[in-house]
Amino acid sequence: MPLAGIRAVSTLPRVQAAAELAAYWDRVEAETAARRELATFLIGYLSGGKDTAMRDAQGTLAVRCGMQSDIGLHRQDNEDSAYAGARLLAVADGMGGHAGGEVASAAVIEALRPLDTEVPAGELLNALDHAVRRASSALRDIVLQDPSLLGMGTTLTALLWSGSQLGLVHIGDSRAYLVRDGEVFQITHDHTLVQSLLDEGKITAGEVASHPQRSLLLRALGAGHFEPDLQLHEARLGDRYLLCSDGLHQVADAESMARVLLTITDPDQAAKDLIALAIDGGGPDNITCIVADVVTPADVVTPADVVTPEAAAPDPA
Repeated sequence: MPLAGIRAVSTLPRVQAAAELAAYWDRVEAETAARRELATFLIGYLSGGKDTAMRDAQGTLAVRCGMQSDIGLHRQDNEDSAYAGARLLAVADGMGGHAGGEVASAAVIEALRPLDTEVPAGELLNALDHAVRRASSALRDIVLQDPSLLGMGTTLTALLWSGSQLGLVHIGDSRAYLVRDGEVFQITHDHTLVQSLLDEGKITAGEVASHPQRSLLLRALGAGHFEPDLQLHEARLGDRYLLCSDGLHQVADAESMARVLLTITDPDQAAKDLIALAIDGGGPDNITCIVADVVTPADVVTPADVVTPEAAAPDPA
């Protein structure tokens, strides 16, 4: 602890001083863990991580995806867009009247699509960050050309692979989940008012679903502050990832989602079953999800898929 901190703590009552020391040590441990993860990544990268094939101890890896999108039961348009390729997965949930949400989500997915190529492992987060900033610039240009779209915006949750490294970029309340060793983990943090209230202890987890402002975003692309969250993860054979818009996770309970993810082996069927959960729950919003399994290359036979609002619209016939 820095000398100034020691002086400050030494003047506090014993109980408060103990709490300050505990908080300080928690920060030290968190920083150490982050540095350990970064060091492990750098060692692997410098030892041959420039290989763009995804590998682990069991051999070369790939991703097999299932992607589904549904307009829901109460919306006139589908403002979600998504992309599922060999190296890039992305879900964007647009917002804004006069078709602005559709335009915003499709524009952001289009800005990220060039990343579905050989990005060096050491550049994953930089590439994602630059792509998001290009997308934000593209949204501003669209509004300049059509002022009626002022106020449009979109969430974005995307995964980009290189080697065994996985880069995650996230902004808004779309989500990413990891299924590993029989457990399901949410690996993104919602940028919403209710999540901030929950983090601060001002509401309980049980009050989130009924909060009148549960859909209010604090961060979104094209709408005010857009600083994204960026993370690095290590992919393993047998992992499963879920990317989804809030039309799924705000309606389907976590237990039901976990049951589908843990028991339905085919990713396309799992995506369909997740959509069905939201529809059975009333389908108040558009619903989009990508289920991606980390597999061997022999298990991958499908090309990249793209869902745009137009492609996701129901057949009028």
